[in-house]
Amino acid sequence: MTQEKDVVGMGEDNWLATRFEENRDRLQVVAYRILGSEPEAEDAVQEAWIRLSRSDTGSIDNLGGWLTTVVGRICLDMLRTRRRRPEQPVADQSPAFADDAVPDPELEAVQADSVGLALLVVLETLTPAERLAFVLHDMFAVPYDDIAPILDKSPTAVRQLASRARRRVQGTPEPSGTDAIRQKEIVGAFLAASRSGDFEALLELLDPGVVVRADSAVAARGAAAMGSGARTVAASFAGRAQAAKLTLVDGLAGLVWSQYGRPQVVFVFTIVDGLITAIDLRGDSDYLRDVDLAALES
Repeated sequence: MTQEKDVVGMGEDNWLATRFEENRDRLQVVAYRILGSEPEAEDAVQEAWIRLSRSDTGSIDNLGGWLTTVVGRICLDMLRTRRRRPEQPVADQSPAFADDAVPDPELEAVQADSVGLALLVVLETLTPAERLAFVLHDMFAVPYDDIAPILDKSPTAVRQLASRARRRVQGTPEPSGTDAIRQKEIVGAFLAASRSGDFEALLELLDPGVVVRADSAVAARGAAAMGSGARTVAASFAGRAQAAKLTLVDGLAGLVWSQYGRPQVVFVFTIVDGLITAIDLRGDSDYLRDVDLAALES
């Protein structure tokens, strides 16, 4: 009986290994395009195999999608670790560009297909979150809804990250027109109304279906109770935000609450047709490390 179980187990392992190998080349390309380094890409794919072999595969409906998500998370961690180390030239990260590199036809094909040295240089200027969102969505057509859990962001925030990365890759300036100016006006008015406790002014700025979402770090402070609906949200913010500062959050107006000079909570606003439709409260340490903040007031 034990021998039969061993045979069945070996059969399952072989099936899983075969399925993984069917996805390996695609995963290798995904990892390379995110990381820009062939050795790191190989490490990421190998780590994905280790995680797969230790997982309950019976609960995985879409193996290809599951593996893409896992590789994305692994690459994100590797990018964040890289940012904490001294900067290295792209050529040092990718042996394909070294003078003594041995030509690899398969890798050269990948590079020729939209991932040349110039693009890798631009990608190095992006934050890890921007880079992941851009590569997965623009190069592999992964939906924003599927990228959102990897980055622990809303689909709207992922869309903004990819859009900002796309502009940088294309050499297009950051938006500085009416939308950005209007966002600053609305968020500034929201902050003023919140500080003064002007409930009616807050209502005028909020969409009837406005929602306040808090990540786990902020929820631990009790922010999850703010809920949804204009009147509920207005009541939650009226008379508060005394210590919040108007700040550029990844290029658009938002709010930041800090302690001892260090950001603790970032308020990310989604504005549609002149009304605030969502406020995302972010306090996760990885997010705070990666987000681009620039003060708009003293």
